[in-house]
Formats: sequence, structure tokens, C-alpha cells
Amino acid sequence: MISFQFLLTAFVVVIAPGTGVIYTLAVGLGQGRWPAIAAALGCTLGIVPHLLAATLGLAAVLHASALLFNVVKFAGVAYLLYLAWSALRSDGALAIKPATQSDPGLRIARRGALINILNPKLSIFFLALLPPFLSGDPAAATLEMAILGAVFMAMTLAVFVLYGLFAARARDWLLGSDRVMTWLNRSFAAIFAALAGRLALERA
Repeated sequence: MISFQFLLTAFVVVIAPGTGVIYTLAVGLGQGRWPAIAAALGCTLGIVPHLLAATLGLAAVLHASALLFNVVKFAGVAYLLYLAWSALRSDGALAIKPATQSDPGLRIARRGALINILNPKLSIFFLALLPPFLSGDPAAATLEMAILGAVFMAMTLAVFVLYGLFAARARDWLLGSDRVMTWLNRSFAAIFAALAGRLALERA
């Protein structure tokens, strides 16, 4: 039922460096291995509302409602700008911290989930991605959408964890250079600000 074409398409989508990947890399570099895994888990769980919306047809409602779309969109823009600001603060959510310090895993996961929850384009994306890979049996459509969504989430979690572990490994030599740490914080702030700008320009 799960075709190779779907797996390949999903893999290409997942490895692309989007907002969730950037967040996971930032946490891995800033706080280490376990916080990076928490970030990957949070970003993955943030997909769930959009998969449910696509499966139940709510994504079409969001797409048709300019007001609802813009409310979610600008909430997402504000949140990305908050993360950009946090990256610049020495005690911010994305600041690079000493090995003995890290934020609680639940808080890290919640931030990751919000990044995806507040991106209204994800619901529309899943509504476009999943249906072409269904069998065509209307009675099985909901179950098939759920299975494809679960596979996509599992792939997302696995890839994001790998990204996070890579970043956590690179963190070891970064901690010794204040200049590199400052440059990274500014870079992540600029990236999140740019992502906020791109989201602000999205249309339903």
C-alpha cells in the first residue's frame, strides 16, 4: 500500500532544510544531544494537527477562509520573530549554553511543536501530498491517509534526530570559540527572521 514513490517523495520533503530542521540544528548546537532529540520530537508532533486537518478535510476550510489562514499565519510570524530574538539573547531559548545547562525537554519540544502548528501552509501541503498516493477506494481513504501520515511522521522524526545528533556532535568544538558561538547565534536569528518574512508573504 505504501509505494516507493511516496517514500521517496516524503524523504525529499523531510530532508529539505525547513523551519523544523533549523530549529533542531539550533537546539543541537546550543544545548546538546538530548535537547536536540526533544526538539525533533516536538517538531514531529507539531505535524499531527495538520495531518488531521488534511485527513478530515479541514485543510480545505482553512484554505478557503482568508481570515482564519491569516490569523494562524501571523501568529506563526510572531513566534518565528520571537525565536529570532531569543537567538540573540545570551539567556534566550536558542542561545548556545555550556554543557552543564539546558532547557527542560518538555519546553524544547513545545517550542518545536508550535513552530509547525502555527504554519497554516502545512495543512494545505498535506492535502496536496497525500491524496495522489491513495488507492482510490473512498471507504479506505481515511485509513490510508492516516497510515501515510504516520509513515511521514516516523520519517520526519528519524531524519530530524539525525540532524540534531550531528549538530550536537559539532557542538563540542564550537564551545571553545566565543567568536563562532556569537556568529552562530546571529546567523540563527537572521534565518528565523527571514523565515518569518517568507511566511508573512504566504497566501491561502
